Amino acid sequence: MTEEIVIAGFGGQGVLSMGMVLSYAGMMERKEVSWMPSYGPEMRGGTANCITIVSDTKISSPIITKFDTVIALNQPSVDKFESSVKPGGTIIYESTNVLNPPTRDDIEIIGIAGSAEAAKMKNTKILNMIMLGAFLKVKPIISMENILEGLKQVLPERYHHLIPLNEEAINRGGELVEEAKTSV
Repeated sequence: MTEEIVIAGFGGQGVLSMGMVLSYAGMMERKEVSWMPSYGPEMRGGTANCITIVSDTKISSPIITKFDTVIALNQPSVDKFESSVKPGGTIIYESTNVLNPPTRDDIEIIGIAGSAEAAKMKNTKILNMIMLGAFLKVKPIISMENILEGLKQVLPERYHHLIPLNEEAINRGGELVEEAKTSV
């Protein structure tokens, strides 16, 4: 199993953290991982993305241009990375912020209203965990137990009291995928 993922959005949306959580969780499952961030000088509000690879075998290069999965949190990310999804791959996009959804017919396309759900849960900073939960529902490459351990590694200790809220957000993201698939 090798899953090559690009996670993209605006700085401040937790794009890099989401990839880092996946990477730490993968290491805890003794998988090979690669995490390569990319962000503009603006950080918050600028564009950010990271390439995360989780594999059962050695990773030959962290630099790739075609992905099994794209997780896009805004319109510029959909526009930039839709064509980079391998045929048969998946794009999970944040449908609250994306006005022109992906249109390819050779990939699985899943729109998740993560921002709206985060607002309902009264914490907009959990958007990234909602989207991570959606991804893990579609591609369960790592156990929830190890995702939570990865969160403990990524979050500073002063924020560990938020781990239950993050777990709730991850679970809700999985539920939103189910709802999206049944409404089609």
